[in-house]
Amino acid sequence: MTAPPTDPADWRAALDGLVPPAEPGVRGRPVAPAEERGAPGPARQAPTPLALQFELRHRLEQRPGQWRGPKDEPAARPAQVDRLAARPVTRGARGAWVKQGLTWQNVAYQGEAGGFDPVHARWFAQFALLKGGNPGVYNPYGSDWITLDEYESPVLWALLAEAVRLGIPLVGGEATPTVRVLGAAELGFDASADDGGLSLAPVARFAGRREPAPVPLGGVRLIGRHGLYRAAFERGAIELAPLAAAPSAAQLALLDRPDPVRVPAAELAEFTRTHYFALAQAVPVASADGSFEPPPAPPAELVLQLRYETGDVVRAAWTWRFADGRVAEASADDAEDGEGRADAERDPDLVARVLDVLGWVPFEAVVLRGIDAARFVAERLPELERLAETRRLVIEERGERPDYRELLDPPELRVTMVESPKTDWLDLGVVVTVNGKPVPFLPLFRALAQGRKRLLLVDRSYLSLELPVFDELRALIAEAEGLVEWEAGLRMPREQALALYADFEDLAEFDGPALAWRALIAAVGAPSEGADASAASAPVEPPAGFALPLRPYQLEGFRWLARMRAAGLGAVLADDMGLGKTAQALALIAHAAHEGSGPFLVVAPTSVASNWVAEAARFVPGLRVARLTTTERAGRPGIAEAAASAELVVTSYAVLRLEAERFAEVAWGGLVLDEAQFVKNPKTRVHEAARAIRAPFVLALTGTPIENHLGELWAILRLVAPGLFPSRRGFDERYRRPIEDDGNTERLAKLRRRIRPFLLRRTKELVAPELPEKQEQTIAVELSAAHRRVYDATLQRERQKLLDLVKDESGRFILYRSLTLLRMLALDPGLIDPAHDGLGSAKLDALLEQLEELIAEGHRAIVFSQFTSFLARAAARLEAAGIPFALLDGSTPVARRDAEAARFRAGEAQVFLISLKAGGFGLNLVEADYVFLLDPWWNPASEQQAIDRAHRIGRTERVMVYRLVAADTIEEKVLALQTRKGELVAGVLGAGAAEAGGAEADAGEADAAEADADLAEASESDGLAPDDVDFAEARFSAEELRALLDG
Repeated sequence: MTAPPTDPADWRAALDGLVPPAEPGVRGRPVAPAEERGAPGPARQAPTPLALQFELRHRLEQRPGQWRGPKDEPAARPAQVDRLAARPVTRGARGAWVKQGLTWQNVAYQGEAGGFDPVHARWFAQFALLKGGNPGVYNPYGSDWITLDEYESPVLWALLAEAVRLGIPLVGGEATPTVRVLGAAELGFDASADDGGLSLAPVARFAGRREPAPVPLGGVRLIGRHGLYRAAFERGAIELAPLAAAPSAAQLALLDRPDPVRVPAAELAEFTRTHYFALAQAVPVASADGSFEPPPAPPAELVLQLRYETGDVVRAAWTWRFADGRVAEASADDAEDGEGRADAERDPDLVARVLDVLGWVPFEAVVLRGIDAARFVAERLPELERLAETRRLVIEERGERPDYRELLDPPELRVTMVESPKTDWLDLGVVVTVNGKPVPFLPLFRALAQGRKRLLLVDRSYLSLELPVFDELRALIAEAEGLVEWEAGLRMPREQALALYADFEDLAEFDGPALAWRALIAAVGAPSEGADASAASAPVEPPAGFALPLRPYQLEGFRWLARMRAAGLGAVLADDMGLGKTAQALALIAHAAHEGSGPFLVVAPTSVASNWVAEAARFVPGLRVARLTTTERAGRPGIAEAAASAELVVTSYAVLRLEAERFAEVAWGGLVLDEAQFVKNPKTRVHEAARAIRAPFVLALTGTPIENHLGELWAILRLVAPGLFPSRRGFDERYRRPIEDDGNTERLAKLRRRIRPFLLRRTKELVAPELPEKQEQTIAVELSAAHRRVYDATLQRERQKLLDLVKDESGRFILYRSLTLLRMLALDPGLIDPAHDGLGSAKLDALLEQLEELIAEGHRAIVFSQFTSFLARAAARLEAAGIPFALLDGSTPVARRDAEAARFRAGEAQVFLISLKAGGFGLNLVEADYVFLLDPWWNPASEQQAIDRAHRIGRTERVMVYRLVAADTIEEKVLALQTRKGELVAGVLGAGAAEAGGAEADAGEADAAEADADLAEASESDGLAPDDVDFAEARFSAEELRALLDG
């Protein structure tokens, strides 16, 4: 009989005792149904039957003086049932099941001796183990009974199923003789609608029961936590069943609260909202009469849990909270609508909206630190809060929310520069303010150095670093590997401060000592770039003893050099050939000598060193000059002695290399590197020797600071302005590769700005418009048929072999030798194989034809070739034709060199044969009005220097330049390579923003081996060791090499 329902007013209290309102619970997990009953075993010959008897027992109260503890007896009604007990019994003489002396102790070993079926006896022995396995199931005051209520192992149900299979009867006592083992059982509520309200009756549902209706819990008890038994006195039966799943705490609580719960109609909505879904999750709710239909579950809430921690840390986690109290982790996959989602209660549109708001913030459990935490709280969280106003989004916060805020006013940058205690360095003070609020420099410096996009300040405000005002400061930090940070700014080499001034000029305000530095920067600016000469205190004039009147542009160059020296900065004077770089340098040396600065050291090629001595005597007669032509020997004045007695010491690169340590021991007043391309390779000993010189001022003189690639410019600037680009690798990454490989015009413009303060370059067209024009013409020379066959056969034989060596560094020597062989073959096949002497040279035929006509008209010509062996053949043809000529190559002694040049100037020789390297510098041959280039060299700079032997200031007639190029040979590819290299030079040094590219040579390549014997001969004439011979002109990228070998 069902107990009357509780008072309606008590439904909350009754249910709250089972589950809290809207709190999560844990549903049970289904288990497999109980084992099916097995067929009884085969009949045995008259065994004594055994049965397992179940009895509902009632514990008696312990009487005073009863020392053995309480006893129990069979229960007569449901209210007396305290426990379920079991014992072995056998059939008595009258057919009843009786104990007959059986106990759990003796049934196991009596076995066949007692006439029992041995299989049955073993089963009872196993069942008896329950007593030993769990002391709680054994009644020590009645050893013939085992109580099952507290037995925690579900092995009981397997044993009972085995008993049925073996034919062991399960019997009851007098009041409940029938024992039934049912299917899986479940504790829950039976819901029924009544007068608009709802009744929830605690019930047990048994599978396999004849009456399917749920059973009230009045007579239901637990077996451990895995089964139920029911005292059905009205039917004279005991019903046992395993639980379908482990019961929840709420299900177990129902056994102590068997009375129905009543929810009035007026409060049914509240019950549904606050209790139903959590209750249904913890306790199964069903309606046996079908009068109650479960409401549909509402959408889950998306919960953002935030925890604020010290140190600018925010922990965020996203979960779904369902109406039944379940909680599940949320993920971005929940934004996908359709069958793939875990359940229908998750709102994919809400997740999509949240993802849009979050942006860069992960939609997952995440720890945000520093600026990320600040940006999330200040920028994203307010948007999420607005979204939560209209959607099922809940934001739960623990801790106090920090007051992060973004500074949106444009920053103001103020720069100050002062002399640093570190020699040749400056302290660059940088003060950034936003809306009058100062930004500490060190955190700003580190944020920029680390490439961060925002900076969080100590007061929890933050600002964006992706503004133009910070771009140049970031670039400064990125470029300056040697940069040192200090409390209020940066400590940098003076060269960097000068080069970077232009970048800050339009972005920052200068104050204090920076104003004086700004004036100095304006004063040292190159004249060609619009230097403000008035910024200096007074124009510098050459000393009174300087005998040569300087042209206006030369006077500007001298003054620029003087300002650079006064500022403690080096300089590169890169005027065109013939514009008087030597004169401008001598004017500066005279000026320095007048100030008593100490001796200047001039390093020049051997062939030019004597010219420096002669020019010094001519322009500055009173200057004390010493020339060092050999290494120190006993009995001869040494380097220190020369420096002590002279104001100008002239030596060669060869002597500098050999006596590097002794030159480094002297404190020089200044260093001049003439034809500075001699030190353009930083891996050579002569470069390192120049770098070791101790001088406060370094001047590089070169008409070709870039001949092939930007690495040469870096090497020269490394000597002149060592703090400008401290790292070769950094220079390559930021400038060389982007410009040469990618044609990056922005980086090209930036490089021009960086080097502009240190490099002065004027062209003849700019400073000497009166100079007659130079006309250049390329003449294609067709090879004879026999010559063509030899060339093509050799090319085909060599091409594949050479292409295999393109990326093999160890094969570079063979590669360049083979390229040289092809160039020589294009000139005259007899140069590589005497057997081909009879084939002749179409170029020499064309040359002689031109020269005979020109000489007949009274003209004079210079003929250049890279190969002295080819010049020898040209000389033989001229001699055979009776044409007087002079000859100069790398093997020509210095004394004879001047004599040969004098013969040509005097008109004794109408033709001057000169090897390209030997005649590339130190010659003034304005008497020639025709120039012939018999073979193109790898870069245009070398050729241009040769041409400028004739096309110089002072000449009055135009110069005609003819390039003889063998058609359809490697020479045409060399011309194309010249064009690309010329574009690179024009882009960096020229007035316009020419496109750069094509002249790439791998920065990792070592110097190439000697390109050919003639070049080695020219180098050895200057006394240079093989490792000082720079063959960078013959260095190419793999793409250029393939182009040279194509066809």
